[in-house]
Amino acid sequence: MSQSVSTVAQRVLAGVLVAALAVFGVTALAGCSGGNDAASNNAPADAGKVRIGTMPTEDSLPLWVAEADGLFVDQGVEVEITTFDSAPALSAAITAGQVDMAMTDVMRAVKLTESGTPVVLEWITLGETATEGRFGVMAPADAPYSTLEELAAAAAAADAPEGFGVGVAANTVPEYVFDALCDEAGLAEGAIPTQEVASLPERYSLMASGQLAAAALPGSLLALGEANGMKLLADDTAGANVSQSVMVAREAFEAEHHDAVVAVALAWNAAADAINADRDAYLELLAEKANLNESIADSYPVSTYPSAYEQGALKRPAAELVDPQIAWMAKKGYGIAGTSYDMAAGTITPGSES
Repeated sequence: MSQSVSTVAQRVLAGVLVAALAVFGVTALAGCSGGNDAASNNAPADAGKVRIGTMPTEDSLPLWVAEADGLFVDQGVEVEITTFDSAPALSAAITAGQVDMAMTDVMRAVKLTESGTPVVLEWITLGETATEGRFGVMAPADAPYSTLEELAAAAAAADAPEGFGVGVAANTVPEYVFDALCDEAGLAEGAIPTQEVASLPERYSLMASGQLAAAALPGSLLALGEANGMKLLADDTAGANVSQSVMVAREAFEAEHHDAVVAVALAWNAAADAINADRDAYLELLAEKANLNESIADSYPVSTYPSAYEQGALKRPAAELVDPQIAWMAKKGYGIAGTSYDMAAGTITPGSES
């Protein structure tokens, strides 16, 4: 139910008072680092309204914490969070201008921009380091292989059944991570066949029942599989950092409402600080919002989260993390050759199709 005008006005006034107190050295948010407190002084007193789209995944936990704890209000911004059941639905909402910002991944950000809806990569929501967030490859409990190398050998065997392969979805983080893990294992391209299975629940189910040789999955489904005796063949928590989710803003919105983006980033910082200080305290909220299976809802490891704003600026995703993904998209035929990323501005420039 929407808030009354008077309630919103009271909260905005509260945000103004907090900002004013901060000028005189009064700490507004307990638990924030000194750098974040200093940054909050730059937040606008009334940044307006921001519509944010997200998926029901762990990447967005700081958004839900900021919403629950009134941290957006503290920064003088009204935020409406909408959760979408699928990435295509979220992309459609961005294209239609139904959301101003969104938690997504680099591949979708590039595709949106190349398709005529330019977005700005504002900050990494999860995956600033390899230990943040997890993607990997999982096999059935009774699979006769325990590593990617052994899976490749099984795929090459004369008695390999038709359709033997790893379930993936084209142009997604799990597929990108799968390719990177195969490369790290020294496997030739195509050494392990893949099968297109767009639905994550279906992909997991087909793997668990032995109808897929393995499946490329995100952390929550890897944890579910481990709890049910499935075999983890490899994941991306060690070695090169290859998977990130990102917060993006429609380029037109960023140009006109940069202060609102900064206000959201400062609220994110406060929420991330709170989570990182006591991760277990937010497991219940994560389980609810990310729809964690009840068998792992009480034990799922809550990640640490990166900051969004430091030293007076948004923390744009590093080029060394984004550029390889753009190159991979072009190589696979998912993107346009020559597309480039400007880290300073967070913008993507589409290449030429000619």
